[in-house]
Amino acid sequence: MSLVMVEAPPSRALAPYVTRLAAYREDYGEPVARSEMAMPGVVLVLGLGGPMEVNGVRMTSFTGGLGDRFAATRVTGASEGVEVFLTPFGARRLFGMPMRELANLMVPVTDVLGAWGLELLERVGEIDDWGVRLAVTDTLLACRIRRSPEVGPEIAWAWGELLGSGGAVSSRVLAEGLGWSHRHLVSRFHDQVGLAPKAVGRVIRFGRAVRLLQQGRPIADAALKCGYYDQAHMNREFRTLGDTTPGQIYPRPQVSGLAH
Repeated sequence: MSLVMVEAPPSRALAPYVTRLAAYREDYGEPVARSEMAMPGVVLVLGLGGPMEVNGVRMTSFTGGLGDRFAATRVTGASEGVEVFLTPFGARRLFGMPMRELANLMVPVTDVLGAWGLELLERVGEIDDWGVRLAVTDTLLACRIRRSPEVGPEIAWAWGELLGSGGAVSSRVLAEGLGWSHRHLVSRFHDQVGLAPKAVGRVIRFGRAVRLLQQGRPIADAALKCGYYDQAHMNREFRTLGDTTPGQIYPRPQVSGLAH
């Protein structure tokens, strides 16, 4: 039973659009089911081995959009490949399509990248050395993203405000800061991010709460810090976004002597 993963920092050209770039190999000897937490980004998996089940569908290489619910995966055999975490704007430029069309979906890579996606998989699959595999992936992704139109700075600013506030800033404040109507703000978010600002804020807040709990912050304190109404509200959000509870995240003390 094993999972081996090697990460490489994205190049300067790719760094604005990718937060994580890793090669992996996993073989557990038996089927393993996982619940993948919602996150403020897009996953691109370039699978080079056997398929896995993603929300009940068998796929080898897949991607999708931002989601405001967890994804269920099941690994049934040995697999390896490259895993890329894209920012919403990196995904928007890489895919060249409105991100609302991929919200809460996972689809085969070729559904969104077509022939270029097939070429990407072939190029990456020809390489055995993991470091070279990651470098080639980096170069190919950066080249395609650079050739696509840039997104406007307005939603990037609003996204930064959401991240900086831990998901707490309201849609009203964002719209006022841009001089837009709320309807226009939501429309632009659906195009460039995939979810409305309120839903994005929930995902960001959830991620912040998870990190606080992992650092040992008491559950009640994390709930207050992240702006949950009460612990029951926090529990509901953890179930929806992560298929978990705060108590399952919070580290328990040892009484004697969480892949991907």
